[in-house]
Amino acid sequence: MAQILLVEDDKAIIEALQNYLKGEHFETLTASGQKEAEDVLDKHTPQMLLVDLSLSDGDGFGVCNAAKKRNIPVIFLTASADEMSVVKGLDMGADDYIAKPFRPRELISRIRRVLRQYEGVSKVLSLGDGVLVDTEKGQVTKNGEPVELSALEYRLLTVFINNKGILLSRNKLLEDIWDIGGDFVNDNTLTVYIKRLREKIETDPQNPIIIKTMRGLGYRMD
Repeated sequence: MAQILLVEDDKAIIEALQNYLKGEHFETLTASGQKEAEDVLDKHTPQMLLVDLSLSDGDGFGVCNAAKKRNIPVIFLTASADEMSVVKGLDMGADDYIAKPFRPRELISRIRRVLRQYEGVSKVLSLGDGVLVDTEKGQVTKNGEPVELSALEYRLLTVFINNKGILLSRNKLLEDIWDIGGDFVNDNTLTVYIKRLREKIETDPQNPIIIKTMRGLGYRMD
């Protein structure tokens, strides 16, 4: 089931869209402004955004920019159908532009068309705190800047990504990151690599929000 983020400050429109999209087997997230939308994108990776230009804070162009950094398609839904707005939105990378009032069946058709275009395209995962991971390219960035990880640091990160929300004991982590090249990985080594990884991806490594310590139990990435 594809997940769609609705960025709209009109509650009546949000409710109508949620009901219609649910009937078409889409899951929805919502945000009323630019900051809230960016916060949602730090925690979730929806397959598409439907964005109004006029928001309670910021604007749809800012939301579009944040989505495109994550390689997420965007369709603008707006009453501002003037040529300059259309051109600006498309130049920023928006995938479609639908003026209000729109016809629901046409909207669903356009959503499915755009989603088909993105099938097979590399997914960029957001871990929060400005960290993005392109698992196909093996690239990590923080706030738009590349993060250089060693092979074992990257392997450790992917173990957490593949087990999001799951408590991982130190023994489980050691089993999953054991170096097939023959380098010895022990409990002390694990401590060092978790520390190094946090220093590279956490804004405050002393108070991590991406890789959390569950005292006496292990670690978890939510």
